Amino acid sequence: MRIIQKYRPAISSIFSDQIVKPTQRFFRKEAASSLLLLATTIIALAWANFSVFESYHHIWHTDIGFTIGQATITKSLIHWINDGLMALFFFTVGLEIKRELLVGELSTPQKALFPVVAAVGGMLVPGIIFALINFNTPSAGGWAIPMATDIAFAMGAMAIFGKKLPMGLRVFLAAFAIADDLGAVLIIALFYTKEIVYSNLAICGILILVLGLVNFLWIRQTIVYAVLGIMIWIAVLGSGLHPTVAGIIVSMFIPARGKYDTDLFIQKVKQRLGAFQCAENSCGFSILLNEDHMNAVQGLELDCHNVETPLQRMLHALHPWVAFLILPIFALGNAGLTFHELDFSKAMGHPLTLGIILGLFLGKPIGITLFSYLSVKTKITALPQGIYWPHIFGVSMFGGIGFTMSLFVSGLSFADPGLINYSKFAILVGSVLSAAGGIIFLMAYTFSTRSRGHND
Repeated sequence: MRIIQKYRPAISSIFSDQIVKPTQRFFRKEAASSLLLLATTIIALAWANFSVFESYHHIWHTDIGFTIGQATITKSLIHWINDGLMALFFFTVGLEIKRELLVGELSTPQKALFPVVAAVGGMLVPGIIFALINFNTPSAGGWAIPMATDIAFAMGAMAIFGKKLPMGLRVFLAAFAIADDLGAVLIIALFYTKEIVYSNLAICGILILVLGLVNFLWIRQTIVYAVLGIMIWIAVLGSGLHPTVAGIIVSMFIPARGKYDTDLFIQKVKQRLGAFQCAENSCGFSILLNEDHMNAVQGLELDCHNVETPLQRMLHALHPWVAFLILPIFALGNAGLTFHELDFSKAMGHPLTLGIILGLFLGKPIGITLFSYLSVKTKITALPQGIYWPHIFGVSMFGGIGFTMSLFVSGLSFADPGLINYSKFAILVGSVLSAAGGIIFLMAYTFSTRSRGHND
C-alpha cells in the first residue's frame, strides 16, 4: 500500500494527461492556429495584389497528376489542396465530432441539445437571409456560404478574454461550431454533388463495409485504417461526391476504445510501480542499472499505449498538422482576393456580397441567440450554469466568423471568377465585422459586470 500511496500522484497525473489536458490543449491550439491563419491570409492578399507577385494564380492552378496502371488523376494544385488535404481536415473534424458524441458536450441529449439547437439556428437564419437577397439571381447557389463557423478563428477571438469568461462558454462555442461543421458536411454531400457515378459509389459502399468489419474485429493498427481511408477517398473522388466527405465517413469508424479499459489500466500501472522497490534516493542515477526497473518502464509505456484509443491517438497526431499546416496552406491558396479586379461600390451593392455579409454579421447571432432562447423558454433545453444571455449573444457573434468553411463552400458554389472574388470579399468583411462586434460586445459586458460588482 505504501508503494501505491507513493505513486498515486503519478497515476493521477496520467489521467490528467489523458482526460483533462486534451481539452485544454484543443482550445490553445485553435487559438494559436488562428494567428497563423491570419498571417497566411494577409500574405495571400498581398501576394495576389502586388504586380511583382503575379505568380499567385499561376502557381495554384498548376496541374499535378499521377498514374496508377490505366488510371490517371490530374488536378490543379488548388484542387489537390481543397479535395485532398482538406479531406484530412474533415477527417479531424469527424474525429472531434465522434469524441464529442461519445464523451463530450454532445454525449447526452441534455448536453447536446442546447449547442445543437443553437447551431441549427445559426445555419437556418443566415441561409434564409442569403436566399431572400439572392432569390432568382446567378449567385443564388451560394446560400450555404454564410452558414458555417471557422472554429479556429472563433476560438482565437475568444482567447483574447483569457479567464474573464466562463469556461462553459468556450465549451458552448466549440460545441455549436462542431455541430454546424457537421451540418456543413451534410450540405456539401447533399446539395453540392453534381453527378453520381454509381459504380464508384458501390465500390465505396463495399469499402465502408470492410472498414466497419475491421472495427468490429477490434483491429487497432492505424495503417489498416489509413489504407482503407485512402481507398475510400479515391472511390468517393470518382463517385461525384465531394472527396472531403470521405474524411467524415472514415472518421466515424475509427475505434474509440483501447485494448485496456480504465480499471485494467489502473491495475496494470499499480503492478508496474510495485517493481520500484528500493530505499529512498537509492534507485541509482540511471534506469539502466536495474533490469526490473527497465522492464517496468517499458511495460508502463505499453500499458499507456493500450489504454489510449486509436481515435485519441489519431486526433492527437493529426490536429497540429491540420491546425498549423493544412489550414494555413488552404488559406494561402484560397484567400487571395484580387482588389484591382474589384469595384468596391458595385461589390457592396451586389446581392451575393450583401447576402454573405448580412448572413454572417446579423444572421449568425440572431439565429443562434433566438433558437437558444426559444429552446430554454419552452424548457426543451436549459441555459448552462454560470452563463447569461449577453454571454450567448456575444459568443454567437463569433459564430459569424465563417472564413475557412465559407471559403470552401464558395469554391464549390461558383465557377465564375467574378462571383468568387465577390464572395471572398464578403467573407472577409463579414468575418472581420463579426469578430470585432463579438469582442467589443463581450468587453463592454465584462467591464460593466465588473464595475457593478466593484461598486457593490
